[in-house]
Amino acid sequence: MRNRSFSPTFRSMLCCSTLAAIVLGVSPAHASVTIPIGDNSSFSIGAGLRSSFSATQNGAPNGTSEGDDFSLENVRVYMNGTITKMFKVTFDTERDSNGTINVLDGYVQFEPTDVFNIWLGRMLPPSDRANLDGPYYLNTWYYPSVVSQYPAIFAGRDDGGTVWGKVFDKKLVYAVGAYQGHNDVKGASDQSGQLLYAARIAYNFLDPEDDPAYYTSSTYYGAQRILTLAFAGQYEKDGVGTAARPGNYASWNADLLYEVPIKGIGTPTLEGAYYHYDTGGVADVATNFNGANGTANVGGVSPGSAYLIGGAFLFPRQIGLGQFQPAARYQLFENNLTHADTRAFDLGVNYVIKGHNLNVSADYQHDNTLGHNIDKFVVGIQGQI
Repeated sequence: MRNRSFSPTFRSMLCCSTLAAIVLGVSPAHASVTIPIGDNSSFSIGAGLRSSFSATQNGAPNGTSEGDDFSLENVRVYMNGTITKMFKVTFDTERDSNGTINVLDGYVQFEPTDVFNIWLGRMLPPSDRANLDGPYYLNTWYYPSVVSQYPAIFAGRDDGGTVWGKVFDKKLVYAVGAYQGHNDVKGASDQSGQLLYAARIAYNFLDPEDDPAYYTSSTYYGAQRILTLAFAGQYEKDGVGTAARPGNYASWNADLLYEVPIKGIGTPTLEGAYYHYDTGGVADVATNFNGANGTANVGGVSPGSAYLIGGAFLFPRQIGLGQFQPAARYQLFENNLTHADTRAFDLGVNYVIKGHNLNVSADYQHDNTLGHNIDKFVVGIQGQI
């Protein structure tokens, strides 16, 4: 059993403090670039960046010393083109922490009305709030990977088509689609080229969430009154296992977000989610099965149930350039095949300078995987234009 104690060195704390001090001096300016091309046509470009310093218990190469690391976690370039009023294209790329550049999104958009739209290409299939948030629109620095385990090519994406829309004054948001799916390689379960089907429906009981398409956020920093309940599900025949022993993949989740500002006091945020993953009793293959790379959407699906609960509180007073928002989150995954539980707990504070476009996070995470306890402290910066 690993040592439970966690005592960041003075050097670690000094690095974190210095990093935070640098960021607190950054101007909150925000800009986007849109270039008109012709009648109803234009091209826009933007970017996002997340960088951090972390101190991890037993995280050094020797396996026993504290690991202190600076990381450029990801850099994204966003590009959008408007061809006509109804036809658009999106192309986004991401450089991950390993230095690999991948296609994040690439799809053609037919958007005639709020009620009915079609996207074709690589995109986020309908799934849980966390996946539709992405790393830039969460309450905490770390993505909730303990519970959010929908299969994907890369960063939650898959190739396929989505139909989505917003009805009843945009209070009800739906998305449904078909995608390339999981384990579609030689020797894995999907030898007949089955598609993965996914759907999500969300209802906003108070204000409609101010996000593009069927995307979401886990906080709006008090700008809206939010009470949203959503259900999502995915299914693929022969989606898990091997060619010799395939199993059907089925999953669903429910998620709830509450955020209503209290005048003169602040903005509380509460978030919860439940997940269920089913593989028909079949063990899935490894993610590197038959030499599959990290963007092959192969292996790694575990059957079980998962739970997430989180909360945050945004103080109304601006201190310096921004506002403070303490946040906490608990995750639990119960594996039905191995009967082993995985837990993670996050406790931290965000310094919100310009919403999701510019903020600083300090986060402590305790992770328990297969009986091993790992503690980590991180200071992260994210900015978008």
